[in-house]
Amino acid sequence: MTQVGTTAVLALVPDAGPLLDAAARVDPRAVRTGVPAHAALLYPWLAADEVGEPELRLLRTALPPGPLRIRLAAVERRGGFVGVPVPELDAAATAVRRAFPAHVPYGGRFGADPPVHVTVALDAEAEAAGVIAARTAARLPIVTEVDAFQVVALSPAGWRALAALPLADDGPGIAWTVG
Repeated sequence: MTQVGTTAVLALVPDAGPLLDAAARVDPRAVRTGVPAHAALLYPWLAADEVGEPELRLLRTALPPGPLRIRLAAVERRGGFVGVPVPELDAAATAVRRAFPAHVPYGGRFGADPPVHVTVALDAEAEAAGVIAARTAARLPIVTEVDAFQVVALSPAGWRALAALPLADDGPGIAWTVG
């Protein structure tokens, strides 16, 4: 169970939201609530009370300039997991992980530098996972852009945004979303 104060570095992928909505209609327990469709670059990251300007500046320097065009085109299924790989974000994730080497993604369960994906369903029953995978595949490909990364933290009330890191070359480097 994730602890309050845990943070993550995410790429929000709103155009993948309908994939999660469709999965929730098959098995509502398989879709995590509180954060919209996203791809995690680094989870867990720092404790929320350790996230400050220096950490966000270092994170921002690891991120690419300009929006990233992504193509969601394939479905992965392992047991009750259904996901969509986002290979266009792998280099950004690797750069973030190298900037913060003490923080191994997913506690090392999938290696030091696992591929980036959008989780569509997690811990679904086998039959439901099959249906979700098929319905997800039928909605692909999705071509969209990631124009910002977001740092989120788990609070007692659920996940909340801490900061946004826009990728626009001429925009602000860091935008705090909470005080």
